[in-house]
Amino acid sequence: MSVTRVVAFGGGHGLATSLRALRHCAPELDLDITAVVTVGDDGGSSGRLRAERGGLPPGDLRQALVALAGDHPATRRSAGLFQHRFAQASDAAAGDGLAGHAVGNLVLCGLMELLGDPVAALDHAGAMLGTVGRVLPMSCQPVGIEAQVRGVDPDRPAEIRTVRGQHQVAVTTGRVEGLRLNPVAPEPCPQAVAAVHAADWLIFGPGSWYTSVLPHLLVPGLAAAIVASPARRLVTLNLAVEKETLGLSLADHLAALRWYLPELKVDLVVADGGAVGDPAPVARTAESLGARLVLAPIAVPDGTPRHDPVALGAALVPVLGADR
Repeated sequence: MSVTRVVAFGGGHGLATSLRALRHCAPELDLDITAVVTVGDDGGSSGRLRAERGGLPPGDLRQALVALAGDHPATRRSAGLFQHRFAQASDAAAGDGLAGHAVGNLVLCGLMELLGDPVAALDHAGAMLGTVGRVLPMSCQPVGIEAQVRGVDPDRPAEIRTVRGQHQVAVTTGRVEGLRLNPVAPEPCPQAVAAVHAADWLIFGPGSWYTSVLPHLLVPGLAAAIVASPARRLVTLNLAVEKETLGLSLADHLAALRWYLPELKVDLVVADGGAVGDPAPVARTAESLGARLVLAPIAVPDGTPRHDPVALGAALVPVLGADR
């Protein structure tokens, strides 16, 4: 059986879900998985480490590593350790610098300082966790995410303000009118570019559209590789609107990909039939990108807006396995 090389783009829980879904394809498909992760996080433990120590924010990278961790009991325990988050010490008056930090964030921060190379650090952490794929940053330098947002001030609904920082963009109550990175043109991770050129499939989403999915298209060298790659391209749509995409339909999510990367062509769009409702607008927008819409039951059955990795993996098997 020939190997199918897959590159999945994103960050946070959305990318982790996509990677777990790809893991569930393993019994039927021989996949070589690479995760390319955003590096704009500035909230929580990652934000604190980024501000205090510099370097890449580790949280989204950690989640991708854990999603790809091997199945051996020892590596599963290590994955659990990476996810363990320190609680506030009982003697709060003494101060507690560890409170809120995930162990894996500290390990990645230490490895990046020790090895002086974020890719080497991620490869080393991957060996510790027995990962079945590789995790790479979209850029080896941290970036800032900035958005032009209309209606931040409810008393001035037409006013557009600049909202800075991934966390602030993610929780904005206004409508995002434009997105950019700081620096505007960060250097892409060379290994990520190489993976894109060698890929059979490029997968975008699910995840926070403005803060996890679209930033990849704003790194010029990475965007050029995505356009030039001979790979087929697949988009997995979200199940519900988030704060940062308030007012956007699922068709608008697809249109945003073309807005930020006009040369982008897509082959397939995967969405949950229950989340789409009337599929016609989504199908039309997918067609404008060159894509076919595939509807499948990929949400968890309890009604919450979360993808089921097993169901998503089952939906991806016939897609990724086509023409093998």
